[in-house]
Amino acid sequence: MIDLYKTIQSDSEGIFKDKGSKFLAFAYPVNSEKEIKEKLAALRKEYHDARHHCYAWRLEPEKTRYRANDDGEPSGSAGKPIYGQIVSRDLSDLLIVVVRYFGGTLLGVGGLINAYRSAASDALDHNRIIENKVYDLLRVEFEYERMNTVMKVIKDNRLEFEDQQFDMDCSLTLKVWKRKTEWVLDSFSKITQCKISLLEE
Repeated sequence: MIDLYKTIQSDSEGIFKDKGSKFLAFAYPVNSEKEIKEKLAALRKEYHDARHHCYAWRLEPEKTRYRANDDGEPSGSAGKPIYGQIVSRDLSDLLIVVVRYFGGTLLGVGGLINAYRSAASDALDHNRIIENKVYDLLRVEFEYERMNTVMKVIKDNRLEFEDQQFDMDCSLTLKVWKRKTEWVLDSFSKITQCKISLLEE
C-alpha cells in the first residue's frame, strides 16, 4: 500500500552548456496529462526558436503513468536521461522539459545524454523535494441524532471534509490518509445506523 510519495514543491529552472549548445531545463509539479500538455504548449510558444523540446513526466503515487520524449534527438539520448533523474530521486507528479538551442557542434549521443541529464538534474537541484500523503475518500451516511458520535471520530482522527450535507439524514465525504483508512472505517463501523463506503476518486 502506497500512502506517501515524493514530488517537487514548485516550478524551478536549470541550465547546462556544452560546445555552444544551451540546454534550458524546466521542472513543474503536475497532476494530469492535460496540465502537462498546457505546460509543453506554453514552452513551445515561448521558446519557438529552439531546435528541441525534450521532456519526461511521471504521474500518480503508484508511478504507473510516465513518458519520455526525445523530440527529434537520437533515440534514447534526451527523454530517457531526463526520466532517469525523476526515477533516481523517486519522484512522481512532475514534468521536466529541456529546451535545446543548438550551438553548431554535434555532441554525439554520449554528450547529449550527459547534457540532458545534467540540465534536468540542475532544475531539480533548484527545487525542494516534498512528501505528499495519499488519501482515500470516504462517504459516511447517518441519522442526525448520531451527529455527536460521528463528529467525535472525525475530530479524534483530524479528518478533512470534502463535502457535507446535514438534514434528517446526513452525509459527509471525508479525506482519509490511506495509512489510517482501516482504523477510521473500524471506528465508524462501531456507530449504530452509520453507513460507510469508500469512494473512487
